[in-house]
Amino acid sequence: MKAGTAQKMVLNMLSSGIMIRSGKVYQNLMINVTPTNEKTQRRAKRIIAAATQTSTLAAERALARADNNVPLAILLIETKGTIAEAKKLLAQSGGHVSDAVKLSLQ
Repeated sequence: MKAGTAQKMVLNMLSSGIMIRSGKVYQNLMINVTPTNEKTQRRAKRIIAAATQTSTLAAERALARADNNVPLAILLIETKGTIAEAKKLLAQSGGHVSDAVKLSLQ
């Protein structure tokens, strides 16, 4: 039992590290959600609202503007920019939202 628990902890650490390094995490939230049904739509709105400290209504509007792209919606709210600017920042940062936000401040 202890060996299984230790193995699970190691695998969780590895997968979390991989998600962080690949840019799929923003402010301790896994943002790589593809909202394809009602449940994942609600989850995406909650993630956006929590990451940007806004209301779920603002998150819903940003998600609609971003064509259901959660990282793009987060970036739209954080930078208060246009979709073209947000896409450019995401491309420059290799898809890392936190790096894209830093780029927008320069």
